Amino acid sequence: MRFSIGNFPDTVNEFAARSVAGFVFLLSLLTIWTQSLWLVAALALGFLARVLYGPKFSPFARLAIHVVVPVLGLGTRTVPGPPKRFAQGIGLVFSGTALILLSFGFFSEFRIVLGILAIFAALESFLGFCAGCFVFGKLMQWGWVPREICEKCNNLTFSSEK
Repeated sequence: MRFSIGNFPDTVNEFAARSVAGFVFLLSLLTIWTQSLWLVAALALGFLARVLYGPKFSPFARLAIHVVVPVLGLGTRTVPGPPKRFAQGIGLVFSGTALILLSFGFFSEFRIVLGILAIFAALESFLGFCAGCFVFGKLMQWGWVPREICEKCNNLTFSSEK
């Protein structure tokens, strides 16, 4: 029996994920500019919601799935869910760290950490490069993440290695 928290989907619409990353990018920039504890807390809670339950309780994900993707006619490109969940976990670490730093008055460090998050969100949103997914793939390749965690990843990402 495999331990699982929440109900993250096995597959994700790449266009919805990129739209969420766009929202994260914009909120990160706004948060850096305003240095608002409320905004960085909202950012961290959004990542927590997506890590635990995928799009179910995430306002950004719901907006992306039900408004942005259909209105822009982006369609569906299905990608494996576990790498995206891993990437959301990394986002949670960065946004949580930024929240702690800002709470204790480390303004420069807060800006740096949230700036890094904004850069990686921009890479995913605008260029389609998910750094967390890339790292997840490497961890699978090196045997640090068991292949059973993501069977779809085995078929898509590492098919040339079989």
